[in-house]
Amino acid sequence: MSIPAIAATLVLGASGAAAVTGHGNGWGWGNDRGESRTAENIYTDGITDYGVERGTSSKLYNDWGNGWEEGETKRVLIYSYTPGPRHAHLGDRLEPGMNPPLNETNVAQSNLKAWLEAEGIEVDYTEDVSQLSRIRGYNAFISLSANRDAYDDTAQTSLKQFVRAGGGFVGIHNAFGAEYHWPWYEGLLGGANFFDHRPNREGTVETVNRKDVSTKNLPREWTFTDEWYNLVPFPSYVNVLAEVDSETSVTPERDSGHPGHPKGHPVSWCHYYDGGKAWLTTLGHDTAAWTDEEMEGDEYFQDHVVNGILSAMGIEKFCRS
Repeated sequence: MSIPAIAATLVLGASGAAAVTGHGNGWGWGNDRGESRTAENIYTDGITDYGVERGTSSKLYNDWGNGWEEGETKRVLIYSYTPGPRHAHLGDRLEPGMNPPLNETNVAQSNLKAWLEAEGIEVDYTEDVSQLSRIRGYNAFISLSANRDAYDDTAQTSLKQFVRAGGGFVGIHNAFGAEYHWPWYEGLLGGANFFDHRPNREGTVETVNRKDVSTKNLPREWTFTDEWYNLVPFPSYVNVLAEVDSETSVTPERDSGHPGHPKGHPVSWCHYYDGGKAWLTTLGHDTAAWTDEEMEGDEYFQDHVVNGILSAMGIEKFCRS
């Protein structure tokens, strides 16, 4: 089947309704001008129809009350539950309930909280899945490396309702290592998921879209250290914000198996999904990125993440291209 034929099948969906919205040939990432990268420039296993509207047009947004409006309190919830392997930047596991004590090992939670509070945002945090029934009261839900089966049935329903009512979802780093058997969540990530990564090492991040609020303060190229995730499936119908220079940084050097992403290796993107907003980045592995410890590019990472969250909340314009 040709690429255009596959794209047409996806747009119609199983029921014949328009389930997927995008631009270009359907394999790359689009924007509202109809531009997209070509299939030969990316790696992909194909595109899944998740049965919802998704893409980069603001017409797909449901303004049903979960986005922030002038005069309202700005509120976010950080969720860092890890039934699976736990990244060092999360530190010790948190006690049940909302806002349990943090210690010096919980560097990502502590510093992300401080970054957002400096913006006048009220921040709650938890690793207790039972608390997710309360997320309708927030402007953004931040999955901070929450991985594997981090959402039970009740939490899955709560997250769906939150997004469908116009809530903002922010996925950071190992949020891509979660819920492999939940297709709706994979779609929320941009139709992408974690496959594997290279050893933590320095690379060059290329800012490919400097119109978005999360990238406008970033240089066109900046040095950063990360694991550089390889993704299967590959993001589709999204606005790619930043890539890593895979020619010099992350060529997988494999003799067989998954080939990685030889060209066009995205690390951050955004899109509208099922009525809500999703801002996503695979960056954030290295503990130094979250602390005062000096690491090249950490100030750009902080600016990128904070402004991405502000846009997902509705405080700043979202996903500009």
